[in-house]
Amino acid sequence: MDKKFLEVKNLKKYFPTSMGELHAVDDVTFSIAKGETLGVVGESGCGKSTLGRAVLRLNDPTAGEVIFNGENILQYNKAQMKELKKDMQLIFQDPFSSLNPRMTVSQAIAFPLLIQGLYKKKDKEALNKKVEEMMELVGLAQRFVNSYPHELDGGRRQRIGIARALSLNPQFIVCDEPVSALDVSIQAQILNLMQDLQKEMGLTYMFITHDLSVVKHLANKIMVMYLGKMVEYCDVKQLFAKPLHPYTKALLSAIPIPDPDIQMDRIILKGEISSPIEPKPGCRFAGRCVYATEACRGEDIPLTEEEPGHFVSCIRSREINDRVGC
Repeated sequence: MDKKFLEVKNLKKYFPTSMGELHAVDDVTFSIAKGETLGVVGESGCGKSTLGRAVLRLNDPTAGEVIFNGENILQYNKAQMKELKKDMQLIFQDPFSSLNPRMTVSQAIAFPLLIQGLYKKKDKEALNKKVEEMMELVGLAQRFVNSYPHELDGGRRQRIGIARALSLNPQFIVCDEPVSALDVSIQAQILNLMQDLQKEMGLTYMFITHDLSVVKHLANKIMVMYLGKMVEYCDVKQLFAKPLHPYTKALLSAIPIPDPDIQMDRIILKGEISSPIEPKPGCRFAGRCVYATEACRGEDIPLTEEEPGHFVSCIRSREINDRVGC
């Protein structure tokens, strides 16, 4: 297995504003092995979706490298990027707004095939057969082939989005909160479908979500982001067994436990959220961290390997975790 299937190095994405540059993604580095899933978690506004779009070059990064199958795709021209879209796809968060309301199910699934020139409009029989295959693959009944998005529920609309993404037979898919807009019962169906498709097609996922309970069962590795920065990165089992960063601990404490007899030990974060616009040096979580000292605010905190394969951006993590007995 190629451990360097996807490498992201020092990736940055800044947006200009009237007050300065907004650091949406700031110096993020990670890798994903082929066939595995990287979970990306954090609060709304932490840069998760921007990171996913930057990796796919839907938003061109400000700096850094995105190395896919050994090549830096940030150096690709438009023609090369169009060809690359066959291998790298996106499943959107909202299955309704991501679909053209004037396109039927058949047209929506066929659209990327036509754009990429894999089929011609005149090849109706072959194109319709491919669309039927994709609908069957994602569990969408053939009776919906001529339906429009507004005639379907959220689960079926998301199945269209998945079929559309898979129609080009990609290797890598960014899943941008693909179940957050769905009912809980439908979420389980879509997640099971995505896991089955990953095994069947050898897919590699970057799964973006704010729901830690989802990535616990879906991902191999997990990245925790806070205001554009990666604060913790490790194997999923390591994170849930022994979180090292104070922010990660707060996130885990917010996961509801479906047992009224168990007392939840919630960590309530207080203090000011730092501005992502021209952020000051230092830990961006310092304003909400009970363990923060002046040393945390002086200069940017590097990501260090505190334990084998377990990276954290906190200069006091070893001291804190030794004290609390984690």
